[in-house]
Amino acid sequence: MNGDVVRRLAEAAARVREHQTIGGQVELLRRRVEEAERHLEPLRHAHEREQQDVERLEGHSITRVLASLRGSRDDDLARERAEADLAARRAADAQAHLAGLRREHRAAQARRAELAEAPATYAALLDERERLLIAGRDPRAARLAALAAERDRLTSRARQVDEVAQAAMAARTALAAVRDHLAKADGWSTYDTFFGGGMVSSVIKHNRMDDAAAAARVADRRLAVLRTELADLPGVWVAPELELGELTRFADIFLDNIFTDLAVRGRIRRAQDAVERAGAAVAWLRGRLATEAAELHRRRNDLAGERVGLLTAP
Repeated sequence: MNGDVVRRLAEAAARVREHQTIGGQVELLRRRVEEAERHLEPLRHAHEREQQDVERLEGHSITRVLASLRGSRDDDLARERAEADLAARRAADAQAHLAGLRREHRAAQARRAELAEAPATYAALLDERERLLIAGRDPRAARLAALAAERDRLTSRARQVDEVAQAAMAARTALAAVRDHLAKADGWSTYDTFFGGGMVSSVIKHNRMDDAAAAARVADRRLAVLRTELADLPGVWVAPELELGELTRFADIFLDNIFTDLAVRGRIRRAQDAVERAGAAVAWLRGRLATEAAELHRRRNDLAGERVGLLTAP
């Protein structure tokens, strides 16, 4: 029984390798088809232009009249026909080349479709061999069980890391929105403070501050989700927080002077600093998560390689 499974595993592995190879060929041929299509287009246009030159000399056109007056019509016509024939041959050759590539591409796609089940079949045979080895109390059984347990642990960890990474990405996007709104508020604050802004500019400035405050509330919720996700992830992790403080508007609009304008401008600048700190913390966290995800991927591949080695050995 084991011998039959080993033989079928070898055959299935060969089909998996062919499936991987044919997948690369399909992509390569797709790019070559696109390149050939781009190459053919100007050749077709060139042939059309040359053919039009021939038709002008053959028909009742000003080109024919001028050529007849010069006494060069026959020579011009012969030259244009030769150029049109050459352009036609070039376009035909390119068209034939493209047709051949398309046939190869379709054949490769068809073969890839035939092999679509190869990876799943191979995985099922590996599972079958694993069950047989464990049931038969093969010496490899203990190591296979340990590999399965470690694989499950790494898979769970990778899922957690991915969930945290998604939460970090959402927080990054929300912080970017806060940063943009604060930049607009800061621009209007500068104008309002130093360039003689009045009631209108103050209203616009505070509308931008309201937008920033609303975006900050969204960012704070995203960061709260991130902290929750991090709490479920084993290890020492530090989640950033966002505290922008109160961006008030009453005094600045109704007591419009240099002192209150400067105070509001200071609040905006402090808010910008807080967002930058939170953004830097999220960026650092995303980098660490990416490093861990890559390490988990490497370790899972190592486990899979060892498992395959154990299961495919006689």
